[in-house]
Amino acid sequence: MRRSSNATTSSRGAHVSRQLTRRLSQLYIGLVLYGVSSAVLVRAGLGLEPWGVLHQGLAAKTGLTIGVVSIIVGAVVLLLWIPIKQRPGLGTVSNVVVIGIAMDGTLAVVPGVHGLAAQIPLMIVGIVLNGAATGLYIAARFGPGPRDGLMTGLNRVTGRSIRLVRTTLEVAVVATGFALGGSLGAGTVVYALAIGPLAQFFLRVFAVPAPDARSTVVAAGTPQAAIIAR
Repeated sequence: MRRSSNATTSSRGAHVSRQLTRRLSQLYIGLVLYGVSSAVLVRAGLGLEPWGVLHQGLAAKTGLTIGVVSIIVGAVVLLLWIPIKQRPGLGTVSNVVVIGIAMDGTLAVVPGVHGLAAQIPLMIVGIVLNGAATGLYIAARFGPGPRDGLMTGLNRVTGRSIRLVRTTLEVAVVATGFALGGSLGAGTVVYALAIGPLAQFFLRVFAVPAPDARSTVVAAGTPQAAIIAR
């Protein structure tokens, strides 16, 4: 009986270890791909995702790279979690750093393109890749990114709907970024319409079974509601 119990415990431990390895892999692959996808949208030149418009506008005004601006903005947004009592996870902190580094690295090796025949396919690749990256890192369940966490936190504190909070913030972000010189265009609109369904699809594809009570939970909250409300 004791031998059987030990074997069961060992099997459970191995399962938890494999699951943690998978979750960590998904987290960092997803964050890297998110940075790559954002850079691809920059190179497509047809408009960026809402926060990308702000990052590009700030980069144009400050002379910093867009990846560095993304890291700084992410850190500032994370500070805004303090008054609304949001709890960051490993994925939250990693999101701030990894995406910006991956974005600058991609921009360094991927040239810009010219002509709609090249720009449109590149834009589509960037948006689909962004959806896949979102599904990967959210399904890993290590906590939301700073921007999604701000939105879900404001939803909880104010009682306003996720849709209203997200729309209000992203309209403000896009307007500010555009005024600073960020790229607003067809890609921004297509992204806004497509990212919700894409993220939902890839969340199902990359879903990791929830851990049992004996597993280590790094961060319980995920921004799935925010993704669905895009």
